[in-house]
Amino acid sequence: MKRITTIQLYILPVFLLLLISCEDLLLEQPKTVAVENFYNTAEEVETAVNAIYSPLRSTRAEQIAILDAHTDWGYGRGSRAQYNDFSGLNATNINTSGSRWNSFYQAIRNANLVIYNAPNGNDISEEEINYFIAEAKFLRALSYFDLVRNWAGVPLRTEDNMLEIDLPKSSVSDVYDLILSDLEYAEMHLNATASLIGRPTIYAAKTLLADVHLTLGNYDKAMAKSKEVIDSNNYSLVEINEANDIRTDIFGSDLVTSTEEVFYFKYSREIGQGNFMLFILNHPSTGYFNFGGAYAHYSDASNPFYINWEDGDLRKELWDKVDFGLGPNTLVSNKYMELDAVGRSDGGNDLPIYRYAEVLLIFAESSARNANAVTPEALEALNKIKRRAYGLAIDSPSEVDYSFSSGEITEFLDALLQERAYEFIFEGKRWLDLKRVGRAQEMVMKNKGITIADAHYLWPIPLSELNFNGALDPDTDQNPGY
Repeated sequence: MKRITTIQLYILPVFLLLLISCEDLLLEQPKTVAVENFYNTAEEVETAVNAIYSPLRSTRAEQIAILDAHTDWGYGRGSRAQYNDFSGLNATNINTSGSRWNSFYQAIRNANLVIYNAPNGNDISEEEINYFIAEAKFLRALSYFDLVRNWAGVPLRTEDNMLEIDLPKSSVSDVYDLILSDLEYAEMHLNATASLIGRPTIYAAKTLLADVHLTLGNYDKAMAKSKEVIDSNNYSLVEINEANDIRTDIFGSDLVTSTEEVFYFKYSREIGQGNFMLFILNHPSTGYFNFGGAYAHYSDASNPFYINWEDGDLRKELWDKVDFGLGPNTLVSNKYMELDAVGRSDGGNDLPIYRYAEVLLIFAESSARNANAVTPEALEALNKIKRRAYGLAIDSPSEVDYSFSSGEITEFLDALLQERAYEFIFEGKRWLDLKRVGRAQEMVMKNKGITIADAHYLWPIPLSELNFNGALDPDTDQNPGY
């Protein structure tokens, strides 16, 4: 404890966290104090937990935009165009990927401080300690899940080694082992109902567990965890009738929460507390954002991805044709709308990490893969997503339903992968999905006609990390191509 206390001015940042949008606000203003005087009460530990969110919230919009420029449908403009060249990152984008790395490790460091110090509090119950450690471990797992999928093996910093500067890369399997361990603890000690909107619950932990198991190919476990979330009856898809309902009722800036929210990062119309995604995506001509927009990411109506997208799917209407110098087929997203932002970086829209739609699709995929057959339950889960996309009754059979025999597993998984692509545009899922199922090259070639360089599959370990961390060898520990 003495060693942590002596350097606490360096390792205990001061953050202001706003966890929910609109009128229900949690404002925390932690002061820089000695550790032995800080982690004693539930209020103090909660303030320390809040500091975990700040770096994750600040980098999330950028992370999503960058991931979706890597896809078969997405493009970046200006310096961001290099992401969709699929030739690896240039110096500018190596630096920006390093800033995202730093944000994840800042969140991990803040989580480690909570996990290490909370048990030593003298005026906090064991139940409260377990809960806050569970929240910290959930967020640490989420951070490492981003790191391992985009950088592969990374230094595994925990509460046990957080003061060690020189730390070697851990294997991908070791990183996943920690993720699973953290989430199993979170699942055990989080609440079934969020203590405050924006806090993770047992079901958020189960959903993240399901996604991790799906990524690892543990289909039986992914199916079981996603089914537990479904069977809780705590969530349902938001019904829609037109495309504007998606903008307002699922992603709207005035929403506090919805029946679909499993775990979101929360933002507010407050300077320094808002969502940057609106400015990244919007174009001034469309009128969906009161600060115009940088239209830094876009799509193209001549791309087969868009051409083959069925008309009548309301999600397809979340694109506007805007010729800003790249031709009349250029598409600009209007998925996130905000007319009352207080600054160009401060929209009130929350960003989903997990929606109930994804729970259904994880269940559909994992149960089909586990059975090596199209089960009725898997087919129904997939069809719920498609019916909602057409504005139809979610729980009633319809003319747009998929119909597969039990043996048409390949066709079913193809359709499911495409539904995930349509459903999660600008939610940062597609590139990771394509890598997970081993179809990135196939789909990028099909829709963009581009060969992916090996260097593009992983981001480079930042030079600052290689210089700072003496246990890393730049010649052997750097990712391929850098």
